[in-house]
Amino acid sequence: MNTSSIVVFSLTGFSATVNYRVTLFSLTLLCYFLILMVNISLILTIISDQNLHEPMYIFLCSLCINGLYGTAGFFPRFAFDLLSDTHLISYVGCLLQVFVIYSNAKVDYSTLVLMAYDRYVAICRPLEYHSVMSVRRTAVLVTLSWLVPLCFETLVISLTSTLKLCGSNINKLYCENWSIVKLACGSTKVNDTVGLILITFYCCHAVCIASSYVQLVNAALKSRAGRKKFTQTCVPHLFCLLNVSTALLFDLMYSRYGSASLPQHLKNFMAIEFLIIPPILNPVCYGLVLTKIRRRMIYLCRQAYQRFGVKSQ
Repeated sequence: MNTSSIVVFSLTGFSATVNYRVTLFSLTLLCYFLILMVNISLILTIISDQNLHEPMYIFLCSLCINGLYGTAGFFPRFAFDLLSDTHLISYVGCLLQVFVIYSNAKVDYSTLVLMAYDRYVAICRPLEYHSVMSVRRTAVLVTLSWLVPLCFETLVISLTSTLKLCGSNINKLYCENWSIVKLACGSTKVNDTVGLILITFYCCHAVCIASSYVQLVNAALKSRAGRKKFTQTCVPHLFCLLNVSTALLFDLMYSRYGSASLPQHLKNFMAIEFLIIPPILNPVCYGLVLTKIRRRMIYLCRQAYQRFGVKSQ
């Protein structure tokens, strides 16, 4: 419940976009279309092929669905604000945007942990793979990878909504929880504590991934087949993990420790990098590297081309 008199927030990050609004609007539409195209293509490819109904591809499908979910909370509003003379967002709309964008980031990381665990079982315990990564367990893991982050973000938003605010300017292109918390008039110790606990929790995710990859590398080096499997399935995961981690680190460092001396356009790039790069590169990376997906997508493209060619004749 909003305990302050603030009813709208002003997104002051758009002050650096005024002279390039048409160009940025065009690039935004192109980028969003590309995100929709590559993610939906990969989702439909995995759903339509029974051979791809395996844990690794199910986790990848979840990752793509999450990419669509997160960008839906940013791009439409961002495109509208680029062409608008005023950059105001309602209190409720702001909290909703925070919820969508940052639950998306948490789901992303949770899914990447599951993918690392799946690769660990596949390479280090291949004989146990089908019993460990059963259909039921896979379904439970995917559900938890969404449910836990959504519950965490609900807690964060609930705590933020109880703060009395003494300002309404958010120096970003979108709403972000820490920027709202910094506008509070009173103590924010509870918010700070919960925030640090969540950061620690997801840092533990990174530790789990790192430890699994130490064992993966050791197992892969023992045989040529292991090295091939590692290269085909783990390298794209590592690339996506590095991509997401770097993007989130940019946003975290900027939000909490960003310097006022940094140019606004650089701040803007650091703030939106994790909303643009991962949703594009994740499906492209996996689609190009994983043989089953690449072959299936080529097959579907050929089928579509043949049907279109026949109709056009």
